[in-house]
Amino acid sequence: MKTRITELFGIAHPIIQGGMHFVGLAELASAVSNAGGLGLITALTQKTPELLSKEIAKCREMTDKPFGVNVTFLPTFSSPPYPEYIAAIAEGGVRIVETAGRSPEQYMPLFKAAGIKVIHKCTSVRHALKAEKIGCDAVSVDGFECGGHPGEDDVPNMILLPRAADELKVPFVASGGMADARSLVAALAMGADGMNMGTRFVATKEAPVHENVKKAIVAATELDTRLVMRSLRNTERVLKNTGVDRLLEIERERGGDLQIEDIVEQVSGVYPKVMLDGEMDAGAWSCGMVAGLIDDIPTVKELIDRIMSDATRLIHGRLGQLLG
Repeated sequence: MKTRITELFGIAHPIIQGGMHFVGLAELASAVSNAGGLGLITALTQKTPELLSKEIAKCREMTDKPFGVNVTFLPTFSSPPYPEYIAAIAEGGVRIVETAGRSPEQYMPLFKAAGIKVIHKCTSVRHALKAEKIGCDAVSVDGFECGGHPGEDDVPNMILLPRAADELKVPFVASGGMADARSLVAALAMGADGMNMGTRFVATKEAPVHENVKKAIVAATELDTRLVMRSLRNTERVLKNTGVDRLLEIERERGGDLQIEDIVEQVSGVYPKVMLDGEMDAGAWSCGMVAGLIDDIPTVKELIDRIMSDATRLIHGRLGQLLG
C-alpha cells in the first residue's frame, strides 16, 4: 500500500508506532520497523543524551529498516538538554523524528541541518497548520479518543481528520482510536495517509512492559479510561485504577483551586512502577479508548500483517461490493 507517508519515510506499510514513555525502546521500535511500519524510540525515557545514543545503536543492531525517535517538548522550568538529544539523534544516523508537546519551532533549524524529517503530533487543525508553516514534513492528527494528551478541544477523529484533510498540504496520519484494519481504511477514507497506534502496540509480545500492563489493556473496555487534569488544562486520558480514582477525588475536593502539587503522588514517577514493576494501581498512565477494541497480545509482525491483509479484503471486498 503506497501513500504519501510510506513514500516520505521509506516504509512498506502506512503504520507508525507512537512514541510512548517507558514503552518506546529498541525492542518495540525495531519490531515495528522490521514488520514494515515505522518504529519510534522515545527520547526522554532515556535519562541522558548518551543513553539515547546507546538505545539508537541497539535499535540499529536489531533492524536495518528506517526507524525514528520521539522528542516531546515539555513545558517545564528545567528543560531537558534538547540540543544534546537532537545531536545524539543526528549522530546516530536517525533521519526521522516525531515531535510532541510544545511547538518544535525553535529546534527546526537543528533538525533541518541534520536532514531529519519531522512529523509533529497535533490535537487541532490550527496547530497542524502551524506545524506545516514552520516546516514540519508531516503531521500526526490526534483525536479526542487518544491516550495521553488529547488537547482541550474535544474533537473526535470523525470530524478532525476530514477537517485536517481540507486544510493541510503536508501528509498526515490519524492517531487516537486506531487498532485494526477498520481503523486504517476509515482513516484513509477521511483523507489521512496512514495511522499512528500507541495503546495497540503496548499489547504486543515485543512491547518491553510488564505483562500486567498488557493484560489490563486486553481486559479494559472503551468505558474504562478517565480524563484527568482538565482544570489544569493539561488533560490526559488514562486507564481507570485506584490511583486514578484518588486523583479524581482530589480534583473534585479542590475544584478550581487545584494545583499540580496536590496530585503529584498520582502523576509523578508512575511510569516505572506501572511499566516495569506491573503496579497497576500506582497512578495515572496513558491509555486510549481503543482498549475496547484490543482483545489479544500478538507479535508485532502478526498484528501488522493482519491489519494489512484485512485492509486489503475490506477495500476490495466489503467496500467494493457496495458499488455492485
